[in-house]
This record gives sequence, C-alpha cells and structure tokens, in this order.
Amino acid sequence: MRLDICYRTVFTFDTPVRESQNEMRACPVTGERQQLLNYRITVEPAARMLPFTDYWGTRVDQFGVTEPHTVLEVTAEASVETQDPAPLPASAPASTPMELLADQDFLNQHDEFLKPTRHTQWDRTLADEARKLTGTKGTKGLDVVGAVTALHDFVGDRLDYRPGTTEIGQPITDILAQGVGVCQDYAHLAVTLCRSVGIPARYVSGYLFSSDDRTGSIDGDLVRVQTHAWFEAAVPGSGWLAFDPTNRMPVGRRHVKIGHGRDYDDVPPLRGVYSGPCTPDVNASVEIRRMDPTERQQESRSAGQQQQ
Repeated sequence: MRLDICYRTVFTFDTPVRESQNEMRACPVTGERQQLLNYRITVEPAARMLPFTDYWGTRVDQFGVTEPHTVLEVTAEASVETQDPAPLPASAPASTPMELLADQDFLNQHDEFLKPTRHTQWDRTLADEARKLTGTKGTKGLDVVGAVTALHDFVGDRLDYRPGTTEIGQPITDILAQGVGVCQDYAHLAVTLCRSVGIPARYVSGYLFSSDDRTGSIDGDLVRVQTHAWFEAAVPGSGWLAFDPTNRMPVGRRHVKIGHGRDYDDVPPLRGVYSGPCTPDVNASVEIRRMDPTERQQESRSAGQQQQ
C-alpha cells in the first residue's frame, strides 16, 4: 500500500519566546514490512535541521529557532510503501514454549525490553493477572505466541478508548484500574503485561491509516488522525510479533512504523524546550492519503464478500 503522510504541529505562544530547541521523530523507518520512499521536514520560522539516528534506530530531526517568535509550525511529509508482515512459521507455536524465554543468549539480547520503566512499572496484582492469563501460574502454560495473543486480547477487553482521560506519566496500574485510555495507554499496558511474565516487549510509535482510531475503520482515501502507538513482543526463534491492542488486530499494511523503544519516552513525536514566560497552545494533526486505487477496490470487494 502506498501512503502519503503529512504530520503538522503548530505551537502558538501568547507572548514571544526568545528561543526554542526541538527534536522531532516523525520519519517512517525502512524495514521488512515498509519502505520509505521520500521524506522532508519544514519549519517556520526557518531553522537548520540536524538529523541523526538515535540509539533505538529512529531518525531524529533536531532544530532550534533562535529568534523571537509567537508561532512555531513544524511539518513532516513522507511517502511510504507498506505490506502485511510475513506470517510466523506454522510450527512457531509448537516450537516456542515459554521455557525458551529463559535462554541466556535470548535474555542478554533483549535485556532492555524486559525491565520496568516509568510507564511500564507493574505491581503484584498486575503480574498475577498476567500469569493467570498466560497459564504461568499453576496450570499448564501457553506457548509464547499464545501468551502474547492472550495478553493483547486482555488489554482490548479491559480498556475503553476515551481521549482526554489520561496523561503521559500516569502509572499504568492506575490506568488499568480506571479502565480507560488512549492508544499510548493500550500499548504501555500490553508491554507491561508481557514483561511481567518474562516476554520482551517494546513500545512502537507510528501512524495508522484509519478514519477512527478506536475502531480502525476506513472511510475514503484521505483520513485525518493523530499519531498512533502499538507494541511488539519478541518470540524466540521467530522475531518480533506486532499487535495493535487499541483496535484489537495484528499490525498490517495500514500501520506505518516510526520507531520503537522501551516506552513512550524513547520515541515521542515532538519534544522541546523554549525560553520565555508564556504558555503554548499546541495543535497537532496527521493527514494520510492512500495513493493506490487498487487497494480501495480490493477492500471494497472484501467488505462485500463479508456482508454476503
């Protein structure tokens, strides 16, 4: 699927700021499932871009505006070709018992995605729930793929998508108790549950071609959304398994990955500081356009077949 993406953020300050320094992570990564075709970023007022790749493999565009300004507009435009991920081998469930997670080489390779962080700190109650779901508490356990799937389904069942009800930095145990959240909360909860039973998991930032973030539905070839988040879990011998718990579905060609990390703090879309006593008003938006009409025709036929 060919997707053109325009991610725009506008900061409006009530009084002029003397200077602002920023980092943007908006560029889709090139990998097995997607290919970046082109990318550009523009800033008004104009600023010099200093791009680099961070520790996690994500492109970062660093820039500073050193003249007084009351408005800062940042626009990232990208074109990307995506496809569905290759399925796990048919033998994967039988060949990935939970015991393989204890292999020392596997543990060393995924150490950073097994530890709790500010957004993925679990308590005994959450860990007990995860062990019960995966069968690692008393009864015969699931294989790794089955365990990840069970935890993914649990997150989709327990959280209700409700924008504006949570804040970045709120303990994940509180979010689970409240039962509401947004895509970042779904991803953090899934990562936390996985790690609490020894499954390496990482937080993913990206875009989703969907007209409704809570349902994953599509209406036309142009959608206006926000950035999205999901998670990936490591399966010994098979690589990373990606799920979107907000929409209760595997990650596919409508998902565009920007990058991954231990949690949100490793891949924030835009982060910065400014010098001045004012309070900014922030308006962020994402427009995604599907460029290949054959995809629309195929989805229309598939929808028609499902209704019959």
